[in-house]
Amino acid sequence: MAKTTLTISSKNYSSWSLRGWLLAKFSGLEFEEVVTAPDDASARAEILLLSSSILVPCLRHDGATIWDTLAIGEYLNEAMPDAGLLPADRIQRAHCRSICGEIHSGFTTLRASLPVNLKGHFPGFKIWSRAQADIDRVCTIWRECLADSGGPYLFGERSMADAMYAPVVTRFMTYDVKLEPRLAAYASAIMVMPEMQEWIEAAKAEPADIEELEVEY
Repeated sequence: MAKTTLTISSKNYSSWSLRGWLLAKFSGLEFEEVVTAPDDASARAEILLLSSSILVPCLRHDGATIWDTLAIGEYLNEAMPDAGLLPADRIQRAHCRSICGEIHSGFTTLRASLPVNLKGHFPGFKIWSRAQADIDRVCTIWRECLADSGGPYLFGERSMADAMYAPVVTRFMTYDVKLEPRLAAYASAIMVMPEMQEWIEAAKAEPADIEELEVEY
């Protein structure tokens, strides 16, 4: 059998690479990382949100090639059913898919104005009103999920939803977005996961910076 690989781009800047990587880690699938340089055209388009059709991250497993992050999550849920990437309950599973789809296709102002930058920290960052609307919607999603599940993760146990919203958590940390206690506890639970700590350490070790994503005052 051919080896399983996950192609990703910058660990410091790439929200979609983080999502795909976490999904693979949560599933328990063993894989080899293939890192595409940030100056590669496809990787750069993905990081800078310049293309609606991106090929990173890309999972290759057992003859299948999957490059959309939601598709990666659904594929891993089928391939590794015991991992619990989607809730067992039908209604919760539908809810999980819905909020994953929402972050996958929406929140464009949040993405553009608060880009992922794990090495950065910008206290007092001025947030545009349209981005604040996206932040408020994310908080509503988290609040409702945590009220229903009891935490510590959105659906109680770790799921696809936590992988999909993990880059938003990092944005909130980077740009010092204030959260109510229950949401702050959820954000902390995401940040202290061993997988997140592994990713963050690797991100901090990356030598290259992308000037377009460095905030200036």
